[in-house]
Amino acid sequence: MPRMLYLVPTPVGNMEDITLRALRVLREADLILAEDTRTSGLLLKHFDIHRPLQSYHKFNEHQTVSAIVARLQAGETVAVVSDAGTPGISDPGFLVAREASRAGIEVSCLPGATAFVPALVASGLPCDKFCFEGFLPQKKGRQTRLQQLATEPRTMAFYESPHRVVKALQQFAEVFGEDRPVAVCREISKVHEETVRGDIATVLSHFIENEPRGEFVIIVGGCPEEKRESRDPSNQKNKKSNQSHKSSEKS
Repeated sequence: MPRMLYLVPTPVGNMEDITLRALRVLREADLILAEDTRTSGLLLKHFDIHRPLQSYHKFNEHQTVSAIVARLQAGETVAVVSDAGTPGISDPGFLVAREASRAGIEVSCLPGATAFVPALVASGLPCDKFCFEGFLPQKKGRQTRLQQLATEPRTMAFYESPHRVVKALQQFAEVFGEDRPVAVCREISKVHEETVRGDIATVLSHFIENEPRGEFVIIVGGCPEEKRESRDPSNQKNKKSNQSHKSSEKS
């Protein structure tokens, strides 16, 4: 292979979800950057791939990216993998892709596994237009971001850890309304894959009664037009102005 940086998706559950092209790239790469070398080591062992592994994660990417770009410039081919899914989607990958492209290195992302796309398509909610939010801030900025999304018309996709699923649904109910449609998908592409659909209130009750386990994707329906209009401050001002105008005409 010519020198290139490859972003290689890996299975989010079933090992059969990896592509033939991904396996070829991993077998031919001079170096594989792994979010966790132990996790990726198991994947490579399963497919009998023996290539050099280097740790590359959010805690060391700024310190190691220059050396990686230098190896690319020297003619090596480097593949990036995360623990599961596509690198750069809520996982390390963006920084090395940016720096490699700035250095004139060809960057290629292989098509493949990612958790939110199957969850979105299987949700039963509109998927012609959507926004991917990934993980919301855990504390600072969380409520602010939710308020900004309150009138978002597109279907929204969120990642969430099991111990925060109930809290997230409670916050969604407060900001989006209990009647907003939602699909909560867990363990995508795994043995215990499950999607719970309904309005937020119903799905919240389900997970209060049934302890959340596994990895979660939450798909939330967009804000209906009539609710967007009622929440729009400019509409409220216009309504008050019209009411004031009518009152003055009567007097």
